[in-house]
Amino acid sequence: MTTPILPEFGDVNLDLIDEHEGRITVVLSEPGKLHPAARRVNKLMRGALLRFAESKTFEKLKEGEAHELAFPTGLKADAVQVVRLEPRADQHVVRKAGGLIGKHLIGNDILVLAGPLKHADDLALGATLRGYAFDDHKSKKDDAPKGGSLRLMVSRPVMFEGARDRIAAQTDGVFFTRDLVNEPANVLTTTEFADRLIDLKKLGVKVKVLDEPALEKLGMRALLAVGQGSEAPSKVVVMEWMGGDASAAPLALVGKGVVFDTGGISIKPAAGMEDMTMDMGGAGTVAGVMKTLATRKAKANVVGLVGLVENMPDGRAQRPGDIVASMKGDTIEVINTDAEGRLVLCDVMWYAQEEYKPAGMIDLATLTGAIIIGLGHENTGVFSNDDTLCNGLLKAASAEGEGAWRMPMGPGYDQLIKSHKADMKNVGGRTAGSITAAHFLGRFVKDGQPWIHLDIAGTAQVAQDGPLAPKGATGWGVLALNRLVLDMFEA
Repeated sequence: MTTPILPEFGDVNLDLIDEHEGRITVVLSEPGKLHPAARRVNKLMRGALLRFAESKTFEKLKEGEAHELAFPTGLKADAVQVVRLEPRADQHVVRKAGGLIGKHLIGNDILVLAGPLKHADDLALGATLRGYAFDDHKSKKDDAPKGGSLRLMVSRPVMFEGARDRIAAQTDGVFFTRDLVNEPANVLTTTEFADRLIDLKKLGVKVKVLDEPALEKLGMRALLAVGQGSEAPSKVVVMEWMGGDASAAPLALVGKGVVFDTGGISIKPAAGMEDMTMDMGGAGTVAGVMKTLATRKAKANVVGLVGLVENMPDGRAQRPGDIVASMKGDTIEVINTDAEGRLVLCDVMWYAQEEYKPAGMIDLATLTGAIIIGLGHENTGVFSNDDTLCNGLLKAASAEGEGAWRMPMGPGYDQLIKSHKADMKNVGGRTAGSITAAHFLGRFVKDGQPWIHLDIAGTAQVAQDGPLAPKGATGWGVLALNRLVLDMFEA
């Protein structure tokens, strides 16, 4: 588990500025205006900071941008980073500015002179989120960056009491998700994944693992069919956090956990197949949310359910044209074995409703390439049958700066997955691929059950560095779903 470098908040200490040997970040709001801590830096730098603050270079800095002053004369610090932010700057701008600080966090001691910045906690959260590196499988060298620290000097520390614990809960969940999604499939097998979820018991989460005989007894033959070509045993892991009223129905979070997806008999092209280690991203996000909720002792009832399988071509693998029966009892004609995630989700979703009668159900999956064509890597595709729950999710995602966009559904799309051999088929053709996938899942949602489907294929993992995460797994959804629980389900 990658351990976040957590922030400390404290009063302005001028002597500490004098002696700091790492990096110093100074938050300035407008040309020529220095707060008390910045004035001390300017004095030690013999006026160089003020000269920069009055320069055209600083004037051209946009809100949330930064400029580096390397090897500052008069300071023991290695570098001074100047970030431009108004005292009441938008929290999303502040959070992204924190990411500019966090790029240097690993291996460095950073002192942030935040002054009167209102959202200094968001600055710290952004820095902590960006200060992530997945290097578990790199050969360690003696000179590799290690450790790091983050201290913020603020005008009114009392405003940020509890911020460290809140940031710890958020980043623990996000980093847990990132670690899971970044792991290679030869390490994160279905068994290893389940073992890491069992470890959440230490935080008070009740964890139950359903093995293949139990799944067969329940009738989860759609899920089992996906994994029957793999040596890795299929599993369903159920995580319960019951911190709310004992009589309150829980929110159910359901995650697709395909630890590797070759496409099965409908095998994928070789180019890019290595990225299919992230096809368990939905299950990874559910796991991260459960860790955050347990860490902060959320006063809500939430159950996380993940279907863990591996989709491999083998003599026992399911074939295009096979017909399988779901736990619900509906039959499915398998047209394409690479549309396997929905076969996993449909059984777990039905189990969640049968077992828990949830107040709301949200499934997450790296489900379709079609959603990336439609929304790119900026937004998750949101599909729902309930405006109240959906609007709550969209509001929570917006509050946390996690892109989400509601997609259409309608009877015409549902017609595309009709089968003349079975109750339905698992793909509807090239057109509206993400929508027909959502309609497939919608057939396993009971009448009156509020439901959201989140297609995170474009947001779970990215190929370039982002403002709050390096390339690779992003942890999208942990913050938004934690906020949704806080807003709509907290007792």
